[in-house]
Amino acid sequence: MSGSFRTNIWDPGLIIAQMLALQSIYYFFLGLWLVLVDCISQASRSVDQMFSYEDLEFKSFNGKLIMIAFVLNSLTGAGGLWLLISRTRQCLDFAATVHLYHLIVCWIYNGSFPMTLSWWLVNVACLALMTVLGEFLCMRSEMTAIPVSVGAKSDL
Repeated sequence: MSGSFRTNIWDPGLIIAQMLALQSIYYFFLGLWLVLVDCISQASRSVDQMFSYEDLEFKSFNGKLIMIAFVLNSLTGAGGLWLLISRTRQCLDFAATVHLYHLIVCWIYNGSFPMTLSWWLVNVACLALMTVLGEFLCMRSEMTAIPVSVGAKSDL
């Protein structure tokens, strides 16, 4: 016996499945938040809102609403971390991987590396928010009391 509480078993299939599920949750809910924001602002819907650097800007009203959608998406992403990952120690790893894949997809979509300050500020803030809230939710679940039966056992 090693004396540790939980053994870490290397399971690449589980990690890949969790990553695919979390990435799917990220883009699905980002799309839903953007549709909601577009209904409020009466703006036209476009995939550019997800992946284009120019749409995330502080100057325009639509750019600010898109930023709000990204922030709301980080809240739902934290919920995904809580439901799928359920380990406080792994929240930063999975959240950073989701945002790294988003950076790569944006880079491929635009054909150039993101150079706008607003894009970086929004994504770093969303990464931090998703990580901290996901760790908080997972920590609360990990710290719940384990019920112990006090009654007498009859099947001895």
